[in-house]
Amino acid sequence: MLGVIGGSGFYSFFGPDARAVDLDTPYGAPSAAITVGTVGDREVAFLPRHGTSHEYSAHTVPYRANMWALRALGVRRIFAPCAVGSLDPELGPGAMVVPDQLVDRTSGRPDTYFDSGGIHVGFADPYCPTLRDAVTALPDVVDGGTMVVIQGPRFSTRAESRWFAGQGFRLVNMTGYPEAVLARELEMCYAAIALVTDLDAGIDTGQGVRAVDVFAEFERNIGPFKQLVREAIERAVDTSPERTCTHCLAHDGVELPFDLP
Repeated sequence: MLGVIGGSGFYSFFGPDARAVDLDTPYGAPSAAITVGTVGDREVAFLPRHGTSHEYSAHTVPYRANMWALRALGVRRIFAPCAVGSLDPELGPGAMVVPDQLVDRTSGRPDTYFDSGGIHVGFADPYCPTLRDAVTALPDVVDGGTMVVIQGPRFSTRAESRWFAGQGFRLVNMTGYPEAVLARELEMCYAAIALVTDLDAGIDTGQGVRAVDVFAEFERNIGPFKQLVREAIERAVDTSPERTCTHCLAHDGVELPFDLP
């Protein structure tokens, strides 16, 4: 099964005929019930990252529960739509970008399932190349860029924003980590799809980023953004109907301290 994790403003994906699945995990309950519907003729599982009414801020999202629940349901490939700020003046609001790298600037978030057992996971290329290709092949999608993930819930200072841009980072976000590495630990293919909602504070000389403006920009683009995700799902299914990616199989030849769900 393929899964979608919706970000800020992306709280639903299917109509009322979708079935809801409540799952508990060793890490507590996920952000919300998982809804299962269809895209084309394939079942797709959807989970709103922040809850159905944005109950969870970026630093309080139950990331481990979310990813575990999706895997337990049978999900092996995940598209992760998210809202981002741009650190590149050429990428304005409304741009849709598929990052190829991330930098973690978060702190204190539980970011592994392996608290024992000496397990180390390769993460040099954090996103699934097969899923990335399914999105970047679509029209008007920007291919590549480093996404720096900050702790939140505050936005960056101008100095931080200029620093990130100076490092060559292209996007700034609050939720891309630890989601991506937890997917890798669970051997699930994972690719982020970023919708630019604003120019970050050090790029824009105006008043800085405001949450109300971010949500308004996301709302303006939510229709085309959901359609892009649907098209990416259909393309992923058409070009690779079964899980064939070996890039995201992180534990080949390794004995794990527990069974994956």
